[in-house]
Amino acid sequence: QVQLVESGGGLVQAGGSLRLSCAASGRTLSSYGMAWFRQAPGKEREFVAAITWSDMPYYADGAKGRFTISRDNAKSTVYLQMNSLKPEDTAVYYCAADTLPVGTDPSPAYEYDYWGQGTQVTVSS
Repeated sequence: QVQLVESGGGLVQAGGSLRLSCAASGRTLSSYGMAWFRQAPGKEREFVAAITWSDMPYYADGAKGRFTISRDNAKSTVYLQMNSLKPEDTAVYYCAADTLPVGTDPSPAYEYDYWGQGTQVTVSS
């Protein structure tokens, strides 16, 4: 079992930055693929970014150039640095983890068995 706890959400003005953290416990994080998803009110959960166990990053089109995913296996923590935030980035952001085989598309939510409780990000215009 892997337990995930997100933090770092909050209220920020458009153009601002936030760094989300996801602290994992229960298993060694180094063998897990990690991802961030988000869900806005009335919308489906959508992929934001992922990082494989080998540190290969993947981004949704809307995140490319603005968001950066990284991991610190020694701290069992994954980060999402979000810059140039827009009001449409407002959502609950969730961390997810699973042992994804090499070559697996990391963007579908169904690939992940472990989820955090989410952290709210609100971007004001």
